[in-house]
Amino acid sequence: MAGAVCLPRCPYDRRTCSAVGVGAITASAAAVWVLSGLVTVGSVRDWYPTLAKPTWTPPDWVFGPVWSAMYVLMAAGAALVWLRRDDWVCTPMGAFAVQLAANLAWSLLFFGTRSPWLGFLDVVLLWAAVGVMTVTFFQVRPAAGWLVAPYWVWVTYAAALNGSIVVMST
Repeated sequence: MAGAVCLPRCPYDRRTCSAVGVGAITASAAAVWVLSGLVTVGSVRDWYPTLAKPTWTPPDWVFGPVWSAMYVLMAAGAALVWLRRDDWVCTPMGAFAVQLAANLAWSLLFFGTRSPWLGFLDVVLLWAAVGVMTVTFFQVRPAAGWLVAPYWVWVTYAAALNGSIVVMST
């Protein structure tokens, strides 16, 4: 669907529009990454260690590097989709935006409000949004789908871990 209605017409040349779009994607992923970290840091030190967790919970030091890699992969995948904007990219880019919002909401709910239950409700929505993003990225550009597939696997694991924490704390 060339010339999709959901994307504004760029008043500049294609190269400039591509660079601005990739910059906006990178900045939005980085902003969520930083904000999530700021919300999380206090609770990781004094609240998260007190929670009952399953035996298959990874060591705390694993989360930072894995989440860092996930943000890089999601931004790279979204940039590849953006660069194909002659194709139909409204749904994949919309799913990218929705999952970024749900990702930030998870940090706010789980760590900010210290509520595993609210975090679990959000991570279910996050999982669905990442699923839509992954499938639609594959449709537009398979390489983009492969870049975000590990993120969907990680969110699946995170959802199972969050759900287990809810069950173990009741």
